[in-house]
Amino acid sequence: MATMTESQTLEKLSIDTIRTLSMDAVQKANSGHPGAPMALAPVAYALYTRIMRHNPADAKWPDRDRFVLSNGHGSLLLYSLLYLTGYAAIELDQLKTFRELGSHCAGHPKSC
Repeated sequence: MATMTESQTLEKLSIDTIRTLSMDAVQKANSGHPGAPMALAPVAYALYTRIMRHNPADAKWPDRDRFVLSNGHGSLLLYSLLYLTGYAAIELDQLKTFRELGSHCAGHPKSC
């Protein structure tokens, strides 16, 4: 039986955390679809940790890579990634108000 390395364990935990945040927010809101964020969590993790050049401390850095998500049903993927990678625009309390009137995490983001 193969054992997981420390980096594989961290990667699995990170991906599972993206999925769990998405499931929890949809469950609490009793509205939305967790399928896209759950399925795309490994892809998003790879993009944010291996491919994209970004800096949460300087969110307006002109040469940064951008993640564009046109699937509104997958908006929790974007919200979860922004929160977990440290962007000040999204806080845990905001994720808890997903799809509530006036929420920063409305469900179909126009821009973040």
